[in-house]
Amino acid sequence: MSNAISTFLANSFWFASCLPDATMFHLATRNVKRTQRALLEKLLRENADTEFGRRHHFASIRSLEDFRERVPLSTYDDYREAIEQMTNGAANVLTAHRVTLFEPTSGSSAPTKLIPYTASLKREFNRGIAPWIANLYAHNPALFFGKSYWSVSPAAQRSTRTAGGTPIGFEDDAQYLGGVQQFLSRSVLAAPSSLRSIQDMEQFRHQTLLHLLECRSLGLISVWNPSFLLLLMESLAKKWLPLTCQICNRRRAAEVREIFQSETDSAVIHTRLWPHLKVISCWTDAFAARHAAEVQRLFPQARLQGKGLIATEGFISFPMCSRERQRVDKNVHRPLAHARSYPDETPALSIRSHFFEFLSENGTIRLAHELEEDATYSVVLTTSGGLYRYQLHDRIQVVGHHRQCPLIRFVGKEAHVSDRFGEKLNEQHVQRALGESLQQARLNPSFTLMSCEEFDGRFAYTLFVETSETSDERLAILADALEMQLQENFHYRYCRDLGQLEALRVFRIESGGLETFLAESQRKGQRLGDVKPLLLSRHDGWTQAFRGRLVSLSSSQICSR
Repeated sequence: MSNAISTFLANSFWFASCLPDATMFHLATRNVKRTQRALLEKLLRENADTEFGRRHHFASIRSLEDFRERVPLSTYDDYREAIEQMTNGAANVLTAHRVTLFEPTSGSSAPTKLIPYTASLKREFNRGIAPWIANLYAHNPALFFGKSYWSVSPAAQRSTRTAGGTPIGFEDDAQYLGGVQQFLSRSVLAAPSSLRSIQDMEQFRHQTLLHLLECRSLGLISVWNPSFLLLLMESLAKKWLPLTCQICNRRRAAEVREIFQSETDSAVIHTRLWPHLKVISCWTDAFAARHAAEVQRLFPQARLQGKGLIATEGFISFPMCSRERQRVDKNVHRPLAHARSYPDETPALSIRSHFFEFLSENGTIRLAHELEEDATYSVVLTTSGGLYRYQLHDRIQVVGHHRQCPLIRFVGKEAHVSDRFGEKLNEQHVQRALGESLQQARLNPSFTLMSCEEFDGRFAYTLFVETSETSDERLAILADALEMQLQENFHYRYCRDLGQLEALRVFRIESGGLETFLAESQRKGQRLGDVKPLLLSRHDGWTQAFRGRLVSLSSSQICSR
């Protein structure tokens, strides 16, 4: 059987395996209230005999009011002790289902938190993934004939397990799926998930690009942050010649070599390398919009599709193309990234995945079928993974409806988090890390501020310090200590390993740090009395605002501006 036929059959079988969940989703959009109520009743019934369920009297809950009265809104700190028991091997604590792995994500008071994953939670994720895949292939039939590149996570550290022997972390995106769908998705991969075992980042990029260059039939690229793809292409532009020499197929090697030798425009090069590329799925909202636009420029042959809202804790929304919805909400305002790429694909709430509640700006709680258009809400989840009324602190805006299902877009984090590339640095963690680093460096500055700054097209978190008591060498020690503390954050370390972020830098403020900060905050529209004394700024441009100089961390040389 030829590769083309096997690829078509694998994609077709995958599409067919997604159709039942896609059909169930579309049926559920006709009665969101009933769908969500059935989900909650099932979760309470299945987990009534867990430690958490007995403590909160799940067995006697008869209404939504009972549920809200007995189970308060929660954060990760409310589960920390229970999850620690689970990592040590305890069962039936938060969920009746066996925990198959713990997925790390960033915390607030702690650098990393572990989210328990069960087979039932994977099924909940798949109830969102399957309708997305079915919809994607149905509206892009050329994808049946091409291979796909799904984000492979290079190993930031060797595989680890908890004290109880449970694995920590997914290997790649396909592990979110289960059973036959996981097998089928991997059978059409342009780059194998085994690349994850490569720990050297340059070698990882080299091997990834080699597989992509060998795949002329590439039809779909799915990554999280668009900057990941931009860094790959930047590496390709520099190393295409040695890569070409390693391509096994001589005809393809000659074609790739001819493309690079005859073309100078990157967009033309990428179009000729992958002429069948139809869709690139990545983040397009918030800070990612800037890099998403560059991805679109570099791949004009493909449509850019913004990912829905997916958290480690749960699956919230997925992009969905619907002609019916175009008629219903054709006048709804959408973000520029969507308008530029695929204007009818505002993500739909994944109503069959979890039980959802939403906190409005005035503090009232709404259900999925009660959400109002143009209003913003904070997402609250109850999942089979053992999280109940869990506050994600992700804010969404309702931009329309597909039948009764809300169409939403991600607005931003509710908590004070800096998240340019997925690093998810939290104010509390950064404050604690800086405090310990200052102690280690024996420093007591009069003013400090940290933000993500751009330097010649690269990004790095920069610590702005006003102090007259120390040398630049001491500031370099501070930077080293703080960088180590920040890398305790799983996602920050991952962004550093990918090259999306450079190492922490230090900027010595000559004088007037606090005054400049307050004046700049006022200039950005804040009232003086409303300026919060936060260490972590989500604004950039502070290197231009403060008077001072950037301290070189490698040789303690000073780069004056």
